[in-house]
Amino acid sequence: MASSKTRRMDPIVGVVTTGIYCLEGVCGGRPKLSNVRRFTNAVAAEAAGLRACHLCRPYRREPMSTWVGTELICRAVRVILDGALHGGTEEDLARALGVSARHLRRRFLEEVGTTPVQLARSSRAHFARRLLDDTDLSITEIAFAAGFGSVRQFNRTMREIFRETPRELRARRRKADRLAADGGLALRLPVTREVPADVFLALLGEQAIPGVESVQADVYRRTIEVEGAPGVLEIAPGDGSHMVARLHLPHWEGLIHLVRRARRIFRLDDHAHDGSGDSVCGDAAPDLPGTWDPFEVGVRSILLRTGHDPTEGLAALVGSFGEEVPGLEPWGLGRLFPPPARIATEEIRLLHGADAALLRRWAAAMDAADRARLDRQSLVRLGRAGGFPRWLTDDVAARLP
Repeated sequence: MASSKTRRMDPIVGVVTTGIYCLEGVCGGRPKLSNVRRFTNAVAAEAAGLRACHLCRPYRREPMSTWVGTELICRAVRVILDGALHGGTEEDLARALGVSARHLRRRFLEEVGTTPVQLARSSRAHFARRLLDDTDLSITEIAFAAGFGSVRQFNRTMREIFRETPRELRARRRKADRLAADGGLALRLPVTREVPADVFLALLGEQAIPGVESVQADVYRRTIEVEGAPGVLEIAPGDGSHMVARLHLPHWEGLIHLVRRARRIFRLDDHAHDGSGDSVCGDAAPDLPGTWDPFEVGVRSILLRTGHDPTEGLAALVGSFGEEVPGLEPWGLGRLFPPPARIATEEIRLLHGADAALLRRWAAAMDAADRARLDRQSLVRLGRAGGFPRWLTDDVAARLP
């Protein structure tokens, strides 16, 4: 069980006699209190050997999305969900967080009620289960989209966590689950807090990078690069319990990582402070949308702070160095944002002297960083190591988790 210091924001109730866990207060069963165990999150219930209820379907919520705790475990949870253990080890994770693997595992068990590896495994399984409900992707496509190394591993994990094979689980989906898509792949992005989507859409529209981003009819769109090939991401409001992402990609492998980044744009994983001092995950009420790529935020900040019109400057950079993506003109799109490696080595005629040098240094630092997993703490370390001005790291940090 998790530590009592951790607030139960999304409590899970497990019934040991049935081996099932539910969202508290959703299902109508009245089990004997002596048979009930309470958990702070679904992953801890699964680690205790329970499976998700088929009625309230806890897996349709993002794992740990409303959990709060100490700074170390908040960071650990965030980077695990961002994929730190998809190919990495607990030792690698602990080293990156500045603690020993033994200490991290012990604290994780105390606060979360499970291990880092179990959280990573459940995260992949829950994402796969939602794909089984929402999409018509094949079992093989879903296995690799959710980050599994093989179909065999996928089948084994789903049987362990949900007690049924992927094909049996797909047969359980309801008629209203499947999202019809006119081109692209439509997915639900679960929402567990009030998201100011209209405010964020307005801000994203005002600051849209010409040719790379656009907002039309309450739909945010942008071009993205997936292993050297172009794609398009769309995000729109849903029914209040979720937003809807539609992705146009060259392939579905590693989709789970792209969806995590998409969730950042509308801050769907920001947690609320509880005011106690123990809870330090995220922001209470972030007033800015997040970002797909912190590199772009830094470029905008440098242009603005050096006296240039950021929209015109970004348009010039994209037009000169961004790869063209034809056929997207009706959406107001047409290019990829230039990669940091190119900005770091090209002559940027828009800027001169120290300003140009700062932009190239920022690009070189971002090229070396894991931008998809960059958070505020790692940005602070990067800023100190690179000698970047405080205003630059502050501007970028405001858009990071």
